[in-house]
Amino acid sequence: MFQLGKTLVSEEIIENDFVCNLASCKGACCVDGDAGAPLEKEETSILESNYNKVKPLLRDEGIAAIEKQGTFITTPNGDYETPLIDGNECAYVIFDGATALCGIEQAYNQGLIAWKKPISCHLYPVRVKDFTEFSAVNYHRWEICDDACSLGKELQVPIYKFVKEALIRKFGADWYTSLEEVAKKLKK
Repeated sequence: MFQLGKTLVSEEIIENDFVCNLASCKGACCVDGDAGAPLEKEETSILESNYNKVKPLLRDEGIAAIEKQGTFITTPNGDYETPLIDGNECAYVIFDGATALCGIEQAYNQGLIAWKKPISCHLYPVRVKDFTEFSAVNYHRWEICDDACSLGKELQVPIYKFVKEALIRKFGADWYTSLEEVAKKLKK
């Protein structure tokens, strides 16, 4: 690990390669798992204010789950997440054939909203855990992403480059420039 400002960053995001392979995984990260997408506190109000613009793109099951549980849920630990449909896929998931897509991101792509999607989704496979004095920036391994690791290796795209836009969104351009400098030193 190394420190950049108030973050502790795992070298794994530099040393490992990753490029989402949607053709292979079919968006399994939006469907598998036992929890919704982690949300930052300020994202809960963004979800609430954008819900009516996203709603027309969502499936009936997603709308029902959101209207029953709310646009977000609060976990017993006090964290925030997107609601799930019957404990399975994210309530905001939509499908293009067999491929799961994010209804929020589709609304963004169509110019209906100005918010791309939750930062946790945008950053994946990078996970950020906030602590009192710092944030930990780590690589999250999940077997459903094995094909993304293979494609990243084939294309020679390190994780930090794959999620560049999201890292800049989360930490800023100066932070990312510092990360690139560390990556250059580590590669030597």
